[in-house]
Amino acid sequence: MKTAWKYIIAASILTAIAVLLAILDVRSSSVRKERTCTGLQVEFSSQGGLDFVTGADIKNYVAKDYGNISGKRLEEIDLARIEEILDGKSAILKSEAYTTRDGKLHILISQREPAVRFISQSGGWYADSEGFLFPLQKNYTCRVPIVDGSIPVNFTPGYKGKAVTAKERKWVEGVLSLINYINHNRRWEDAIVQIHVENDGRLVLVPRNGKERFRFGRPEEFASKFAKMEDYYKFIAPEKGEGFYKYVDVSIDGQIICRQK
Repeated sequence: MKTAWKYIIAASILTAIAVLLAILDVRSSSVRKERTCTGLQVEFSSQGGLDFVTGADIKNYVAKDYGNISGKRLEEIDLARIEEILDGKSAILKSEAYTTRDGKLHILISQREPAVRFISQSGGWYADSEGFLFPLQKNYTCRVPIVDGSIPVNFTPGYKGKAVTAKERKWVEGVLSLINYINHNRRWEDAIVQIHVENDGRLVLVPRNGKERFRFGRPEEFASKFAKMEDYYKFIAPEKGEGFYKYVDVSIDGQIICRQK
């Protein structure tokens, strides 16, 4: 009998605890449902000082494209929709929206980080390291390598996304690979200040010093072409003198072709 009573008492205690937890959960759920939004707080992930968008911009996007959130019940705020709106902005890589117990709506923003800036007659665009193209931003200009001239990519005003055709994507990827190669070589990172695109889509590298322009051709075979540029500076330029040649073509396999005009 004593053992039976022990089981009965234990079961009663467990039942009471379960009922109490259920009551507390209902009350907590009720509190959550009644909790309203007390404000919007915008945070940015650390990305080297990029300022394409500001906290004020994010708040304006939410107010304009989603609507007023102040005083709105937290459970009624569509966080996924807010993220969808913000992720559609060209300079935003990723957004994350969440609420906290104090009623604040928090939005964490990761901005796109440009790797290159393209300038053509039809306008200007950035491209990130993945080849995603997006327009120049009014708020901020990022200091990245500039590629100008006859860009063989069909840009349209306001366009964002990867280049449309496979040929265009391959060219953009080649340019990004070239810039990455230059950035990881201190000699050329200091020496090359501009990349110009000729009418046939071939590249011309412009050095910081000297009058030479290096016809680089297609963005490929970087090591061999830069080796020929190094040979030019070591053996040809000292013999002829600075500025004797205007164009130095390193695009042809096994050759360095120098022209005065």
